[in-house]
Amino acid sequence: MKSLIGTGVALVTPFNKDFSVDAAALKKIVNYQIDNGISYLVVLGTTAENATLSQEEKELVIQTVIEANNDRLPLVLGLGGNNTFEVVEELKTRDFSKFTAILSVSPYYNKPTQEGIYQHFKAISEASPIPIILYNVPGRTASNMLPATVIRLANDFNNIIAIKEAAGDIVQAMKIIEHKPNDFLVISGDDMIALPMVLAGGSGVISVIGQGFPKEFSNLIQFGLERKVDQAYELQYQLAESIDLIFEQGNPGGIKEVLKSLGLSTNVVRLPLVNVSEDLAKRLDAITKKINKL
Repeated sequence: MKSLIGTGVALVTPFNKDFSVDAAALKKIVNYQIDNGISYLVVLGTTAENATLSQEEKELVIQTVIEANNDRLPLVLGLGGNNTFEVVEELKTRDFSKFTAILSVSPYYNKPTQEGIYQHFKAISEASPIPIILYNVPGRTASNMLPATVIRLANDFNNIIAIKEAAGDIVQAMKIIEHKPNDFLVISGDDMIALPMVLAGGSGVISVIGQGFPKEFSNLIQFGLERKVDQAYELQYQLAESIDLIFEQGNPGGIKEVLKSLGLSTNVVRLPLVNVSEDLAKRLDAITKKINKL
């Protein structure tokens, strides 16, 4: 899946001040990514506040992105959950004609065993008409999909083609890279260690900060893929403070402040999330202006 090598971004769902979905702002954000070198777009991931969207709103987001993208970049759809049969049913009924792959999170809240995680993704693999990117994010799911389980899934199912690895553990990522099938992609889900993962043999990133600084971050990852280490780390250190700041009080509150500073959308988030503090908002605005002057 060469189209998924490089920098993908997990799109936000911009809201109006009345908390309704701002489709016009979403189109602006999509075009901003395309115009500045992003490789592919991820729709309805964690950063999209997927958990607070109604089914009708999810469909609006999907159609808005499809229309704005106009077949210019590959699209990945976030489709996962902790009810295996519900996920399987959606896989059997949804139109995936505009999507390259799905991004499917490891089951959350239930805290399954490794065998339970394996059987969950086995069922998804057997039902999915398009390739699958596994998504391991223990900080949100309360369970860690171990390298042995990832490698087992990668070897057993041809349509499981990648993992978004967001455990924040470079050693764990390296174990997957070491033992994976040759054509299996290991994609960073952590912006700060995306470059080290790429240099260790990873295939890129599904980024949050890349949505605010798409040109700079996609260049960083491309330098890493090309083994231009000095140029890559120069950009890494220019962006490091912004990465820390956008996650200081949670995602997507931080990145929405950056997008507000860029004039692309409001900073509105839905409960139970709240806006970042006034102090952090000022620091995010300052770092955004600083990076844009580089």
